[in-house]
Amino acid sequence: MLINSAFFKINRIPLLLVVSCFLFYTSFAYNLTRTDYTKLIMLYAALFFLFYKLVQLLKHNISFLTWIAFGFRAVFILAIPNLSQDFYRFIWDGRMILEGFNPYLYTVESFMGKGEFPVAQAQELYGGMGNLNASHFTNYPPINQLCFFIAGLFAGKSILGSAIVMRLLIIAADFGTLYFGKKLLKKLNIPAHNIFWYILNPFIIIELTGNLHFEGVMIFFLIWSLYLLYSGKWQWAAVVLALSISVKLIPLIFLPLFFQWFIKGYLISNEPNDKNPNPSLTILDANIQDSKKDSPLWFRMTKLISFYAIVITTTLLLFAPFYSSEFVNNYAQTVGLWFQNFEFNASAYYLAREIGYLFRGYNEIAIIGKVTPIIVILFVLIMTFFRKNKTNIELITAMLLVLSFYYFTATTVHPWYIATLLILSIFTKYKFPVVWSFVIILSYLAYINLNKADKSENLWVIGIEYMIVYGVFFWEIFIKKEMPQTSFKRSIL
Repeated sequence: MLINSAFFKINRIPLLLVVSCFLFYTSFAYNLTRTDYTKLIMLYAALFFLFYKLVQLLKHNISFLTWIAFGFRAVFILAIPNLSQDFYRFIWDGRMILEGFNPYLYTVESFMGKGEFPVAQAQELYGGMGNLNASHFTNYPPINQLCFFIAGLFAGKSILGSAIVMRLLIIAADFGTLYFGKKLLKKLNIPAHNIFWYILNPFIIIELTGNLHFEGVMIFFLIWSLYLLYSGKWQWAAVVLALSISVKLIPLIFLPLFFQWFIKGYLISNEPNDKNPNPSLTILDANIQDSKKDSPLWFRMTKLISFYAIVITTTLLLFAPFYSSEFVNNYAQTVGLWFQNFEFNASAYYLAREIGYLFRGYNEIAIIGKVTPIIVILFVLIMTFFRKNKTNIELITAMLLVLSFYYFTATTVHPWYIATLLILSIFTKYKFPVVWSFVIILSYLAYINLNKADKSENLWVIGIEYMIVYGVFFWEIFIKKEMPQTSFKRSIL
């Protein structure tokens, strides 16, 4: 009894914060509608403040942070997502596969328009996903489709049951990210509790666990792949990276960045020895662990080409069960929509669009959407060949900067996209993704125009979001003095 009393006395503030979080998450999951903007912002701001304090107070108690991170996720188990409709399409695709259909060959409307109901609860799913989701071919890669299939297999006639199964898969992926993330942080001599800027972040809990976005599964494979790469198991790293791509295509943008890591990377022991008494100042790059430091260029090039070959071959094999000429056409068409049709929560694109209106006045996305991919490719090539990417931290930092540039120029930036930036940032000195994970909630206010007849985004709200994000970004990149290595080893706290 005295032990319990002493425990509660010592930890009364953290426990009070934890209880408050549970109550706020419960309200968020079961008593919030997307259009209740005031409540949405207040709950999110409160949760973010409590999250910051919990990591600050408990950063040396990894076990406790782990328990509460997954306890908060458990709050959402029985909840229907209230900020996104996408999960209805996920369920539809999974049930289509169960019924023997190739989900890439049919739109939802192609059935509903003819009064056909190929899956259980077809009308409810169609009504829930909305016209945008129903009118386009699916763009979710095969490992993502596997998750949908598993949900259909175990809960084929229950929307809530399917949501629960998908949620459990995402939570399991978070466990994997926590496991490999901590191991990679330790090997890079970065505090292990940095992983909780991702795992405990309310943005991650709400957008991934709550709203059922599978970025969490993609991130699990990405971090696992980076850990394998660090450990010298580059062949398996390539296979796992292909799994990540087969959940979400976004890791494809990272492939060129591995060039220097294979060609110019080198092996430095992370263990203390006479020549290296202070291993905290070194980074193990095991890309050539099975060869000598001065291995010939042709050998390193062979490994690089082999790495790319494994990634591409594995990805193609995963897509193979769905292959047909129609599939290629439909998939390319759907991916193209993200560049030339959809607009949401953009930054640089909206500025370019307004400038274009001065000259043409309409349909700027058709022009800018063709130029933007070229600009992004050029930036990736510059980062590949003109920036040092030899060490693991340099490689991950390059990934962070490349993906940030892509989102800064994109026509569509949904909130859950920021999850990848957030996980990459914990291995670097840059913290603007943490700030973005807070202000991204403003994107849900984009359609808060006082004139209810006006269905366009409120650019003032988006402007506030990006002024904060760009402000922190440019401060960290151009103004903030280079952090000493010893400072980098510490957390941002």
